[in-house]
Amino acid sequence: MSIPADLKYTSDHEWIRLDGDVATVGITAFAADALGDVVYVDLPQAGSAIASGDPCGEVESTKSVSDLYAPVTGEVAEVNAEVVDDPSLVNAEPFARGWLFRVKVEGDLGELLDADAYAAVVESA
Repeated sequence: MSIPADLKYTSDHEWIRLDGDVATVGITAFAADALGDVVYVDLPQAGSAIASGDPCGEVESTKSVSDLYAPVTGEVAEVNAEVVDDPSLVNAEPFARGWLFRVKVEGDLGELLDADAYAAVVESA
């Protein structure tokens, strides 16, 4: 399984790609594989405030429903409409077209993991 080195991660299996003060958020390939076929995503609305560590949506698969946790604090800037229309992109392209939403980050980034630290989380799972 590939864990891109240019991203940051949470122990809840979300990834973050920073571009200035905007973070693109998705779930990792490990999480997508564990969930099985994603059939529905419930994402925070653009303009809504989210707080790091708090539930901000859900990802539903053929196996289960899992909470999506905010990896950073900020205001949701954009939701990936393509994933809302075709949730299977989360499985097919978790680090590319399967991104979930973008957040204008407020404050510090908190305790995000680099690729090596996230790999250790995956290995212990």
